[in-house]
Amino acid sequence: MGSNLSIEKRNNVLLSMAKLVEDRQEDILEANLKDMKGFDQQDLAMYDRLKVDQDKIQSMVLSLKQLAAQQDPLGIERFHFTHDNGLEIYNRTASFGTVMIIYESRPDVTIEAGGIAFKSGNRILLKGGKESLNSNVALVSLWHRALEENEVNREWVSYLNFNRERTREYLKNPDQKIDLIIPRGGENLIAFVKEHATCPVIVSGRGNNFVYVASDADQKKALQIIVNAKTDKISACNALDKVLIDRNLPDYEAFIRNLVSELKELHVRVLATSGMNDFSGVEITEDESIWYEEFLDFKIVLSDIHSMDEAIAMINTYGGGHSASIITEDSNKAGEFLNNVDAAAVYHNASTRFTDGFQFGLGGELAISTDKLHQRGPIGLQHLVTNKWYIYGNGQIR
Repeated sequence: MGSNLSIEKRNNVLLSMAKLVEDRQEDILEANLKDMKGFDQQDLAMYDRLKVDQDKIQSMVLSLKQLAAQQDPLGIERFHFTHDNGLEIYNRTASFGTVMIIYESRPDVTIEAGGIAFKSGNRILLKGGKESLNSNVALVSLWHRALEENEVNREWVSYLNFNRERTREYLKNPDQKIDLIIPRGGENLIAFVKEHATCPVIVSGRGNNFVYVASDADQKKALQIIVNAKTDKISACNALDKVLIDRNLPDYEAFIRNLVSELKELHVRVLATSGMNDFSGVEITEDESIWYEEFLDFKIVLSDIHSMDEAIAMINTYGGGHSASIITEDSNKAGEFLNNVDAAAVYHNASTRFTDGFQFGLGGELAISTDKLHQRGPIGLQHLVTNKWYIYGNGQIR
């Protein structure tokens, strides 16, 4: 199998795949139904991630078409230097080689993340969870058809149907060179991969996202943003978990009552710190460990604070390094918050639900990294590359 595929080949495979997903959507839905019937619906977040419907299929198709339309991320010149001795030295983007994606529950990762890795010139090893086996096998079979239709070796996309023990051994002693591993799932999966992998790992991190309602916040905006960020999709890592409300907010008590009322109407369990024990509908908690949790559930924590500095300190102490938002009409205050909060995505007067490769104009995402190397936040096509130095000489020696 050759080490490189032309951009034309890669794009044609993606377009073939888009057509196959659209044409064979009934087969995909049927396979997903088998997975859904065997899954415990008590885990709301996992259940939501597992489900494939018409909207998700259309998102898969759109992602593949958009990827095919994007510029080739390989061979882009990043640096050029002419040495005093005449050497021409270039640095250009290059593929990693083989990328392994380990993920839980989400069959759309088989398409979206797989498509980004493939367009970036990488061979792909997919290791999905047992709960989504039927869906993943159906989608990988379409990958193989798309590759074969374009006379490309089907080994460019492989599915590893391994149990936990075999996965552990494979991470420690793979039967081929793996250049990068990306785990997509909960903290247990991420810890498992980091413990056993023998190659670089990009952590597609947890959420535990915060909103700070500043003393001058537009309260209508604040209510809409908080409710959207919490309830729009609880299974998403960009969903909201914690809200910090400035005690100096005008009509502070009325705002809290309105917020709690709206959240309760949407069946959100509202926890709060002791400073809010006068408000009905909230459960008071003194458990500090809850501040570190990502909920992925209809649950939220509210706290009263006294300054933006306090808000920044709390977010940097407890947050997951994913997303944080400030609600304020003061652009200088917003700038200070955005610059000092340690998170991959920071917002001014907007919902954290936008931390997403598709929403950020990347045409999808391979992962949302909360690490700082080598890319932070949504990892799109442009970011799933390493680099390579090219030096052209004419007999120079040192």
